[in-house]
Amino acid sequence: MEDIVVVYKERPVLKDPILVEGLPGVGNVGKLAAEHLVDQLKAVKFAELFSKYFPPQVLVNDSGTIRLVSNQLYYVQRPQSANDLLIMVGDYQGLTPDGQYELSDKTLKLAKDMGVRRIFTLGGYGLGKMIEKPRVLGAATDDDLVEEMKKFGVTFSKGEPGSGIVGASGLLLGLGNLYGMRSVCLMGETSGYFVDPKGAQAVLEVLAKILDVKIDFAELEAKAEQIDIITSKLREAEPAPEPRREDLGYIG
Repeated sequence: MEDIVVVYKERPVLKDPILVEGLPGVGNVGKLAAEHLVDQLKAVKFAELFSKYFPPQVLVNDSGTIRLVSNQLYYVQRPQSANDLLIMVGDYQGLTPDGQYELSDKTLKLAKDMGVRRIFTLGGYGLGKMIEKPRVLGAATDDDLVEEMKKFGVTFSKGEPGSGIVGASGLLLGLGNLYGMRSVCLMGETSGYFVDPKGAQAVLEVLAKILDVKIDFAELEAKAEQIDIITSKLREAEPAPEPRREDLGYIG
C-alpha cells in the first residue's frame, strides 16, 4: 500500500472553492462542527483518503459490515455565491509527526489542484475547566485576515493558545502558507473533558457568518443539553481531578 491513497467517487469542477477542515481533536470541536456543516448543507462526498498513517483498524457499521478508517472530502456548489465549498471530515488524524505532515501536504496539493486559495480549519482550545459561553479564538496567516476575522467576533488574544496549534488545524495553515493559501484557524473554547457541542456551535456560528450560510443548530443544542446533564451528575458525585494544562492545550 502507498503511504496515502485517494479514492475518487467523482471529480467536481468547483468555483474558487474554500476548504473547511474539521478532524478529531480536543473536545472533538472541529469534527462536530464540520460534520454538522456537511449535514446542514447537504454536501456531497467525492473522495476518501486512506493511509498507513491512520490506526491499523476497520470500523464496524450498524449493519455489521466494515469500512477502513479514512478521511473524507465533500463539496457544496453554491450558484449564488462567489465560492463553492470543500469540507474535510474524518475518523482520525495522523498517528505520527511524519504522518501529520504527509497527510496535510497531500490534502493541500489536492485542494490546490481544485483551485482552493483560502482555508478555514476548525478545532478546540482546551482550558481544563467547564465553559458556559465559549469564545472563538483565531489564528491567521496574515494581518489583513486577522482584522477581517475580528469583525466577525473572533478573538485574537496575546499568548493564546500559548502552546501553539498542533495537528492538522495548524499544519494546514503553516504548509498552506507555503502554497500561497490564506488561512484561518477558528478555535472554540472547551473544557477538554467531553465531546463539546457548545464549542462546536460557537465555531459554526462564526463560520456561518463568514461563509454566509444558514445553519440550524437544534441538533447541536440537544447534544449540549445531554452533556450538561452528564456533567451535572458528575459534579454531584465528586469533583473531577484537575488535568494538567499541557494535556488540554492541544488544538485539533
